[in-house]
Amino acid sequence: MNERTVEQGTELQGLSTAILLPSVDLFGGPARPALSPLTPIVGVGLFQRTVLTLQRAGIRQLIVLAGSEEDQLKQALARGPRVTIPVRWMPMREFPLDDPRTWESLAAEVRGYCLISGVGTVFSRQLIELLRHDVQEGHVIVVAQVSHEGVLQLEQTSVPGFRLGSAWNGIADLMVLPVSELSTAGQLAGEFGIVPIRRWLQHATVDGRVRVLTTGNDPSHWYHPVCTPADASRAERQLFSSLKGEFEGFIDRYFNRKLSGWFTRLFVALGLSPNAITIVATAVGLLAAVIFGVGTYAAGIAAALLFQLAAVIDCSDGEVARLTFTESPFGAWLDIAMDNVVHMAIFGGIAIGVYMNEVGSDRSWIPLALGAAAIFGNILSFALVNKAQTVKIASEWKTTVHAAWSDFMLKNVASRDFSVLLLLFALFGKLEWFLWLAAIGSIVFALVMLWVIRPSAIVTRKD
Repeated sequence: MNERTVEQGTELQGLSTAILLPSVDLFGGPARPALSPLTPIVGVGLFQRTVLTLQRAGIRQLIVLAGSEEDQLKQALARGPRVTIPVRWMPMREFPLDDPRTWESLAAEVRGYCLISGVGTVFSRQLIELLRHDVQEGHVIVVAQVSHEGVLQLEQTSVPGFRLGSAWNGIADLMVLPVSELSTAGQLAGEFGIVPIRRWLQHATVDGRVRVLTTGNDPSHWYHPVCTPADASRAERQLFSSLKGEFEGFIDRYFNRKLSGWFTRLFVALGLSPNAITIVATAVGLLAAVIFGVGTYAAGIAAALLFQLAAVIDCSDGEVARLTFTESPFGAWLDIAMDNVVHMAIFGGIAIGVYMNEVGSDRSWIPLALGAAAIFGNILSFALVNKAQTVKIASEWKTTVHAAWSDFMLKNVASRDFSVLLLLFALFGKLEWFLWLAAIGSIVFALVMLWVIRPSAIVTRKD
């Protein structure tokens, strides 16, 4: 058996299938008051956001048991961000949830485990990844929000027909079932004539086969039911607060991201694409470079403030991409490329501005030489960073030490934090000092990256 076959078999036995119930409550009780599955949350409808979050978290196929809104949901998926995983639609008029044959049909479509979810919720990718990681043979996993007492406990009793008590109020519309239990749930549907999940959970809890995953233990494992406009607002605030770029420094994390949220909300409302936002940030940065070239003290401060604004806006393109599921390899490359274009323009603009103030002196050539050195170092660093990211994506680092060095350089050095430093130099009227720092720093960074991606650090592939 080859390695690929083994990998496919492992995936089939894990949690790779999700069953979505956009029309009914997961536990078969009275329908929870909820907004429409098409209600937009940061520009993406609830149903679309559920599908795309599951896709991003590694779910490989979807089954949708849809009611009368099936056509609307199909249209929403077709015109929204790209869905790349197969979606099977099962109309509830043909596959009612209280019919054992529906559950037998579902069991025939699933291998290993299935995730069953409503669509009136917003949850994190990390929560689904945790569920995929934590599956255990014969156990069901229910997701629960931490109650006001701290930890939610499930009632366990063997009394037939018992009602779910107050301790169950925090149970999320999201759970994981072993495929072997789908048929069992179907038998209960035939016996009691109800949506069987609630009844099945009662039996499984008594048998000790229910595991509770609480969302309060890790801030990245969050879950928000969306039943009212106020819930929708809270879910949007949670989405904005969860944003974080892959490579960002101290200033990005604690300053730029605090301001970029306002621009991100504006850009989402305007419907701007991430690539369009990248161009906006680039235009602001290039304008800053032109103003640096004027060479006066006031121009230096104005240009430094504009460059800081460009850095803030530059955070928004990635935020909009993650919020609206519109990330792309080209968009990531464009963002990095335009950042470097702006940086080189800034170095050139400062060099010209300082040169304008020293025309006629014996030292007038120095700022031009420093600007050229900074631009050369930036070009070389850009090429080397691209190489390091390619090696990382291909998992070609020879050891974890080499990978750690690369991550350290990308996360802690290759950032926009120097924008604040530039503003300080402008305030003190010492932009020529910044040129020295930029020239030396870019060359040193390039040399270190050359060492990081040296041939002995990369796995040599043999064809």
